[in-house]
Amino acid sequence: MKTRITVNDNGSLKIEGDFEIVDKTGNPYDLGGRTVVSLCRCGMSKNKPFCDASHKGHFEHNAVAFALPPKKV
Repeated sequence: MKTRITVNDNGSLKIEGDFEIVDKTGNPYDLGGRTVVSLCRCGMSKNKPFCDASHKGHFEHNAVAFALPPKKV
């Protein structure tokens, strides 16, 4: 399955498919065979970089797709 990232309203980034998550030195997180995880966007999770739903009622963002400006050359 192609990797898909969904920006959830008022919450996390849901990642599905074939992916790897590594720390800043390139060490992979042990995802325990999961093919779906959610990453924290609010900064409140006690399980960063993964979402633990601490954002509930404390983080607002309506996820609506838009076009980025042209890439700088």
